[in-house]
Amino acid sequence: MKINWGTGIVIAFILFMSFILFFVFRVQSNSKYDNELVVEKYYLKEQTFERDLERENNALGLREKVVCTKTPEGIEVAFPSSFDCTKISGKVSFYRPSSQKLDFEIPISLSSPHLLIPKSALADGRWDISIHWTYEGKGYISKQTVFF
Repeated sequence: MKINWGTGIVIAFILFMSFILFFVFRVQSNSKYDNELVVEKYYLKEQTFERDLERENNALGLREKVVCTKTPEGIEVAFPSSFDCTKISGKVSFYRPSSQKLDFEIPISLSSPHLLIPKSALADGRWDISIHWTYEGKGYISKQTVFF
């Protein structure tokens, strides 16, 4: 049987589309490749956008910023030393872009201006850290990315 150019091109397209569809179905059906949403309740999160933007601006207006640094013991979150650390409350959220299963939150309860997150609680890789905190009724949000 002799195959002409038109038949060869059609066969090549069919083989290519089959190849692509094979991998699409393989990724969709395998639980190893988790297709999760970035934020679980997206629309509820969107409703607080204006308030969060105001709190980020409050944090940017501070002379001393909240700083996250990588240490041998873990990640240290340093709050402004000019504030009374016992009046700071809130939470520190750790977001892992590669896996939602590794995300966690830690409440802020300070006796010194430093909060240490132990190395044992963190997997290696990128962590997006959001610090939602209040001081004397005023809200602040600080966001940083740390590679551990």
